[in-house]
Amino acid sequence: MRSLTNAILVLLLVASASAQSSPAKPDPKPDPKPDKPAASASMNLPSEATVDSFLQQQFGYQEGLSWRINSIKPASVAGMAEVTAVMATAEGQQLFHFFVAPDGEHAVVGDIIPFGARPFDPVKKMLDKGITGPDRGPKNSPLTIVEFGDLQCPACKAAQPTIEALIAVEPTAHFVFQNFPLEMHNWAAKGAAYADCVGRASNDAFWKFISKTYETQADITAATADEKLTAIADQSGVKGADIAACAAQPETKARVDASIALGKSVEITGTPTLFINGRKISSFDPNLSAVYKSLVDFAARPAN
Repeated sequence: MRSLTNAILVLLLVASASAQSSPAKPDPKPDPKPDKPAASASMNLPSEATVDSFLQQQFGYQEGLSWRINSIKPASVAGMAEVTAVMATAEGQQLFHFFVAPDGEHAVVGDIIPFGARPFDPVKKMLDKGITGPDRGPKNSPLTIVEFGDLQCPACKAAQPTIEALIAVEPTAHFVFQNFPLEMHNWAAKGAAYADCVGRASNDAFWKFISKTYETQADITAATADEKLTAIADQSGVKGADIAACAAQPETKARVDASIALGKSVEITGTPTLFINGRKISSFDPNLSAVYKSLVDFAARPAN
């Protein structure tokens, strides 16, 4: 996906240069306090035609790149709109999101981040209340790491060794995996359903199932997903036929949907996304393992 990533980087660099020459603005995020205005659902959202034209002007120069507008909705900041699009090349697909300013004439590329003396506490509280996925480590740990992942996501597969190493150096951390299958992946929802059922049958088998699914990710298709995932469940130490039956139940879909809803409530737009005591890491880069270790060490300190 290098060509697609490079195209988006051009836009990111342009946006960054513009921001450096303009006065800085606060970076608000959803806040449960009633004295802060919520985003208005009645705001004037940009039309799909306008967004499509914007993307054409930004990316139309790149041959072989296409896109599909996924959503146009009010952002967490009053007056702003959030747009998500699926960008595609022959190499694969990637989510791209940006924000449209209230004037309708400017866009902001990147994440809106929380601000305040304890900026990560509101999200941490939401996650502490909502997480339901398989976990490792003491539940009463002062350090909680939550991963929202998609079993069909190549970036999730690439990130796993770094995430495992991160957990290994902090054995007292409470680590939780939450399903977040992306709509653009054709067997991810089924993978999430199987993972949910494996986790409910055996916590130990779940981690083996995740690892083996990532190992064979490239061999799984929408047509073969049931067969492959059932076999992986068997190999992980649970009865594959029982897991397949469980995965087809509406209650399982409801649990996966609840996990997706939790992810959306903390503004996840792609996978893998990690939260370290509420601090969001949305562009996970396996090459930054030393940085992530520092973040974990920092979050584990009593004062933080």
